[in-house]
Amino acid sequence: MVVEAIKAVNSPAIVILGANGMLGHALQEVFPRAKPLGHTAIDITDDASVRRIIRANQADIVINAAAYTDVDGCEEHEDLATAVNGHGPGIIASACADAGAVLVHYSTDYIFDGTRRNYREDDAPNPLSAYGRSKLLGEEVIRKNMQDYRIIRTSWLFGHYGKNFVDTILSLSAQITQVKVVNDQIGKPTYTVDLARKTPEVLSLEPGIYHITNDGVCSWYEFASAFIPNATPCSTAEFPRKAKRPMFSILENTKTFPLRHWREAVREYIQSKKAI
Repeated sequence: MVVEAIKAVNSPAIVILGANGMLGHALQEVFPRAKPLGHTAIDITDDASVRRIIRANQADIVINAAAYTDVDGCEEHEDLATAVNGHGPGIIASACADAGAVLVHYSTDYIFDGTRRNYREDDAPNPLSAYGRSKLLGEEVIRKNMQDYRIIRTSWLFGHYGKNFVDTILSLSAQITQVKVVNDQIGKPTYTVDLARKTPEVLSLEPGIYHITNDGVCSWYEFASAFIPNATPCSTAEFPRKAKRPMFSILENTKTFPLRHWREAVREYIQSKKAI
């Protein structure tokens, strides 16, 4: 497994899609020889463009971190969400299958409805939102169009080079006396750096679906309280959003060793921000 993971990192024929995003930047650190492509370089909803780029780079591995991740925005623009998060991965999968390339694709805890506390890789999805529906469609068309894929479901991402919960809460904490944060949505925060570093190992495993998050479970309020002193709890009902969120979205990892605890990861992230 270790040897295969090292080979994956050092492969000269890796393409990273969505390379300018939060996860994409972290992936570039792990796969320094990969070809990074942002949304201006490739339209993943354009079949001809995707096939041309995969052929031109003679890709052995395609890592798709491209997505429309504005959960509330997806409610207003479901057609766009479906195109980018749903049909786009199907196009990439078909092109990878024809080229003989492996596909790594990132999905989300929001494909589940939150009526159970924990979700294993083989549990039945039931998304509550347009975002969740679009991401589930992406999974389905990947499985339909190819066999050699790794779908990595993750949750509550934070990291550099993108809007995320930690940065938002830190900013609010400096501006207002009390920061209201919901305490009845439960999940697992995940640091993009840790997720990216885990990806070579997942590549070395059998094709399939993997749940990869940092270890530990918390509410959004507990998450915020770990790094600001003025968080105050509120209910989801007190903080209405356009998209319905699952109340429980704990992804249970049954296939690999867990990542470090989210508290350690968020401490490192905040320290790294101070160093910039």
